Amino acid sequence: MSSPLRLTDIASQARVSEATVSRVLNGKAGVAAGTRHRVLAAMDLLGYERPVRLKRRSNGLVGLLIPELTNPIFPAFAQVIEQALAGHGYTPVLCTQTPGGATEDELVEQLEERGVTGIVFLSGLHADATADPARYQRLAARGVPFVMVNGFNEHVQAPFVSPDDRAAAEMAVRHLEELGHRRIGLAIGPTRYVPSARKEQGFLTARPGADGEGLVQRTLFTVEGGHAAGIALLERGCTGVVCASDMMALGVIRAARERGLRVPEDVSVVGFDDSPLIRAMATAAVGALLEAVAGTPVQRTEYVFQPELVVRGSTGPG
Repeated sequence: MSSPLRLTDIASQARVSEATVSRVLNGKAGVAAGTRHRVLAAMDLLGYERPVRLKRRSNGLVGLLIPELTNPIFPAFAQVIEQALAGHGYTPVLCTQTPGGATEDELVEQLEERGVTGIVFLSGLHADATADPARYQRLAARGVPFVMVNGFNEHVQAPFVSPDDRAAAEMAVRHLEELGHRRIGLAIGPTRYVPSARKEQGFLTARPGADGEGLVQRTLFTVEGGHAAGIALLERGCTGVVCASDMMALGVIRAARERGLRVPEDVSVVGFDDSPLIRAMATAAVGALLEAVAGTPVQRTEYVFQPELVVRGSTGPG
């Protein structure tokens, strides 16, 4: 037996008012199709059974593969993508990789067994320059439409949606320079990943020779990785640190505080992820996928979104 409907829970999940939920449940006019789908998707996610009059066949399942849930950027992306898919009448199927769990290839196989209409890859193996792109060529040959978010591989014929990582890193450096910082370091993840390599290229364009001075620290995309990089960069006298992710920025801030340094009074830290681009990129990715699903020729190219600097409380005069 399904649980009694709680309008407040559905409204919170769908990010609409309780009045809007009520209108949808009662079949009232005046609700946009996208909003209606969000309410129904919220009911599905919360385990509520739809009233008989609202039951409608889904346009199909769409797989969404993400690498993890511990980094907040991935759930944020997933939520927007799922909302966009639901708004078009598709049922999103979230697949998360976990250490020791199913691999990306195994998850794709499971999705194909369920007859998915298409797949969105978020920061998957397509972003790893050492991974074999033939897996995606085989997927395309089997007629499964897909789109890639974050990362680019010239050997994969598919739409790619990415932020301009080079420009973002250069922008971060310029911001710190304008604040008066002269000793600026970079905390970056493994450069076999395209976004990392691009951020490093942008940083070195703005700060030539920094790598030779030990001002580029390559580590892991985690708080712990940022902490280790922060220790090394602070020992080298950095007063400003550009981080490849917000998680790494937290680690650098922790390293600074352990040394008795204040952020931003003594050390300025710039993170990367918490961006207004998420909604625009997710919408573009879903749009490109559904064009391919509809049989419309989709340009096999990379759609690059320009970042914007959001100044918060972690940077100050150098």
